[in-house]
Amino acid sequence: MSLDDRQIDRIIEMAWEDRTPFEAITFQFGLKEQEVIELMRKEMKPSSFRMWRKRVQGRATKHSKKRSFGKGRFKCSRQRTISNNSISKR
Repeated sequence: MSLDDRQIDRIIEMAWEDRTPFEAITFQFGLKEQEVIELMRKEMKPSSFRMWRKRVQGRATKHSKKRSFGKGRFKCSRQRTISNNSISKR
């Protein structure tokens, strides 16, 4: 599977987000956790990669099955609703 620069940027962004599980990246881009790790290693500076791995390793929120909260996700009451990638008005 070949990814363009925009997709790679989005995968890196999702991988950095604490509450985005690897399963979401797999669902959206077809990359397994190990493939995401390899992509991050290739695309990032070594020090940034090490910092990311240290943060992500063992983090329950990065794996759907390890999450303690059951349904949905935290959402701030001031956060706008997003539908079909466009921000809708309140």
